[in-house]
Amino acid sequence: MNKEEFVPSSGNVFIDMGLEDADGLMIRARLGRAVRRILEDRALEQQEIARWLGADRAEVSRLMKGKYHLFSEDRLLGFLNRLNPRVEVPMKPHRQGEPVLGLV
Repeated sequence: MNKEEFVPSSGNVFIDMGLEDADGLMIRARLGRAVRRILEDRALEQQEIARWLGADRAEVSRLMKGKYHLFSEDRLLGFLNRLNPRVEVPMKPHRQGEPVLGLV
C-alpha cells in the first residue's frame, strides 16, 4: 500500500502551485468570488447582470464561470462598487507562516 504524502498549504493555492503573480491571482479570485456571490444572491439573468456591471455578456459569462484571472483587480473592484455592497477590510497582525496578503 502506498502512503500518500501531504504538504501543508501556504494559504495561497497559487503560491503552492508555483504560479507567477500568485498574490494577484489570489486577490482576483477573492474579489471575483465576492462579486459572483452577490450576483447569485440577486438571482439576475446575465443580460441584467451586464447592465448592472456595465459589462458585455461575454464578460459576465467569464465572471460567472469563475474565470477571475481574466479580469484586472481594478475591473473587479469596479464591479463591486457598482453592486454597492458593504465592504469591510479586516486588519490584524501578521503571524509567521501566514500568507502576507489575504482578503476575506
